[in-house]
Amino acid sequence: MAPPSLQFLLSSSLLVLLLASLSNAKHSFRPKALVLPISKDASTLQYLTRINQRTPLVSVTVVVDLGGQSLWVDCDQGYNSSTYYPARCHSSQCSLANSLGCSECYSAPKPGCNNNTCGVIIDNTVTRTATTGQLGSDVISIQSTDGSTPGRVVTVSKFLFACAPTSLLEGLASGAKGMSGLGRTRISLPSQFASAFSFNKTFAICLSSSTSSNGVLFFGSGPYKFLQNVDASTNLIYTKLYINPVSTASAYSSGDASAEYFIGVNSINVSGNAVPLNKSLLSINSSDGYGGTKISTVNPYTVMETSIYKAVTKAFIKAAVARNITRVGAVSPFGVCFSSQNVGSTRVGPAVPTIDLVLESENVYWRIFGANSMVQVGNNVLCLGFMDGGSNPRTSIVIGGYQLEDNLLQFNLANSKLGFSSSLLFRQTTCANFNFTSSA
Repeated sequence: MAPPSLQFLLSSSLLVLLLASLSNAKHSFRPKALVLPISKDASTLQYLTRINQRTPLVSVTVVVDLGGQSLWVDCDQGYNSSTYYPARCHSSQCSLANSLGCSECYSAPKPGCNNNTCGVIIDNTVTRTATTGQLGSDVISIQSTDGSTPGRVVTVSKFLFACAPTSLLEGLASGAKGMSGLGRTRISLPSQFASAFSFNKTFAICLSSSTSSNGVLFFGSGPYKFLQNVDASTNLIYTKLYINPVSTASAYSSGDASAEYFIGVNSINVSGNAVPLNKSLLSINSSDGYGGTKISTVNPYTVMETSIYKAVTKAFIKAAVARNITRVGAVSPFGVCFSSQNVGSTRVGPAVPTIDLVLESENVYWRIFGANSMVQVGNNVLCLGFMDGGSNPRTSIVIGGYQLEDNLLQFNLANSKLGFSSSLLFRQTTCANFNFTSSA
């Protein structure tokens, strides 16, 4: 038997080793997924989230932009951080961001104003306004998740983002200090989080229809579990994501592809009947990037090229009248409205004709029920939540936020496919039913 002094030394050594191993385990924790809440602003109908950034940490409200190129924030007002670093010209960070080149600043150095720093295009996609700004990095803190509840907080020490002038905030919801881009770039939020934590380049978004209850944004693969024990990652319908070879941003460099997400809508059915359309508008013109169908969280409602809009609304009115639903005068900004007096109620909203976006085959379609097609604009008035986008829009169909609400959309960037759930109301849950009470 070892003498007491030796026993003490052995015990002490084991304790040190144990504490060291626990410390390393904590330090090496790798989340399988991350989670952010998404709120809906009642005034602008924009979708917002909060990014915890800087040292000391500051909660920054930003508009969620599904097709945005990067995170950008106002650095002119109150940006203070001990962990901000400008991205130096010709660095690997600048290459990741497809930098325009070096930029200079002729005042005292501060975030967004440094010499020998690479510049990038920054796009306010709400107002279609673009400017240039400097690329930098800072700490970002975000909660991990097991798919059911938030877990421990994790940190990315050098998250790339763009510094914007205060003037670029014009048109954004009150309190918003920038935009969070989820698009197809190497410095978007999904790309940087996947790289930082070595998980699948996949994210999912579930927008709440309520302005008082949060929806949810997941980074990483499922499960995505909501109250009533519903895993919305099961039973998804999958379709191909397409790349528009020509950028759809407000400003871009020649040769840039679009960062936005396009799907292949081949036809549209109303109440199961095909709508006559000019199908050439449904495909993307490879030379100029016009046409096609994209998904947007910046457009509050779906927007269609004029001939498509007229054909769809004509078919919808005919099918509604056949159900004894009475058309009434238009209520701005909508063009087609009805009395709600003869409209029944279902689990998936008002009992109105369904609209199907038919994808690669007749058996693969995105069905839009009354909860996502009809907007209550008065006590007895429902309007069709689709807008006329004019005769020569950049994109023929833009699926807007209202049509996405209470639908889970999973974007798998590695495999270029979209998984969509159709309305979660069918499964007796909503996008507001994620449990944001932390289990950590």
